[in-house]
Amino acid sequence: MINNIYSDRVKPSLLNIINFVFFLKDILRFLPKTVYFAKDYKCKNMKYFKWQLVFSFVTCLLMIIAISVNRDGRVFGYELNNYKVEEEESVNPENILNDGTVVISTRSLASDIIGYGGPIPLEIYIRDGRIIDVKALRNAETPSYIDDVKRTRVFKAWIGLTPEEALNLKVDAISGATYTSDAVIGSVRRGLQYASSLNVDDIPSYTVVYSPKFICALIVILMACVLPLFIRSKRYRMVQLVLNIGVLGFWCGHFVSYLLLVNYTSNGVRIWSSIIPVILLLVVFLYPLFGKSNHYCNWICPLGSLQEVAGKCTKRKLRLSDKTNKYLTLFREVLWALLMLLLWSGLLFSWMDYELFSAFMVNQTSVIVIVITVLFIIVSLFINRPYCRFVCPTGTLIKIYQNQK
Repeated sequence: MINNIYSDRVKPSLLNIINFVFFLKDILRFLPKTVYFAKDYKCKNMKYFKWQLVFSFVTCLLMIIAISVNRDGRVFGYELNNYKVEEEESVNPENILNDGTVVISTRSLASDIIGYGGPIPLEIYIRDGRIIDVKALRNAETPSYIDDVKRTRVFKAWIGLTPEEALNLKVDAISGATYTSDAVIGSVRRGLQYASSLNVDDIPSYTVVYSPKFICALIVILMACVLPLFIRSKRYRMVQLVLNIGVLGFWCGHFVSYLLLVNYTSNGVRIWSSIIPVILLLVVFLYPLFGKSNHYCNWICPLGSLQEVAGKCTKRKLRLSDKTNKYLTLFREVLWALLMLLLWSGLLFSWMDYELFSAFMVNQTSVIVIVITVLFIIVSLFINRPYCRFVCPTGTLIKIYQNQK
């Protein structure tokens, strides 16, 4: 089992709580103008409303940056507090054991290759000119993703090969942990380059693989981005929702989540290697500037699509009174504030791994997440999108940016 690095890095203290209180006070001083009263401004002046969105974006970005600094000690890949993941290794990434085994560490060789949660340093063991083992060192990746990669062919693909043979081997990423497996493959290649006495800079840190899965996901996302702007058809909407569930959800695992936002804020974004998540983020943050609020939630989000499709399976709906809606909305906002408190104070970062979006990665997620997701899908038979409307932390952050209650 790969130990998650966050437990060793952050030790909650009274100072964390005090810093959070002052930070929250500053945020709340601005939020009333940027969030709760923005609808009134929108009707009066659209140009002014766009500036409100820009200000709201900066506010949300500062909130996420605070989480990144508290969790990782870095912003967009730049270290702020000199956090150290492990003891410093020597400048030479090569080590020779007593039995003659050569150990290549990729910590310095592949520091620019980022997985879903950050770099994934590896150790490559070579004996008698052939690879005998590949091990992952401590990292900030979601443990279940790393465990799934270890159980599959990715870690075992190079065993028994020479570095030269391994460099010529094509290893495919695995479904449900694409970014993690791509980072592992890239890190291994960097280590093998060093072992082969090649120039590490000769091979790019990432090469976009135009696999059928990538192409299908890109097509589905572009359809959801463009076609709803011109097509008003219930039949097309149903087709788009089903594609979102099947392709973006279960097959590819593409969605916007707190974990994605925090990881990208901490490590930065490699645009071409993360083109699909980048498009999703552009939809979330650019479309509202052109009057298309909630486009991601309504037309792309796999979990929202799954709830809506489930809701269409029955015509019997439960009507919620205005008072009930009000209290459930208040519950969502209070829940979001408490979860942000846990992040800002450093008490619990792991809740981001349990957002219900991860249920689409069935092999990596916990049983609890799957069970809760199933329960919400059952509820969605009678109440329209209950998780989106009354729980979703990521959706709440998006609503804050888009100046919605």
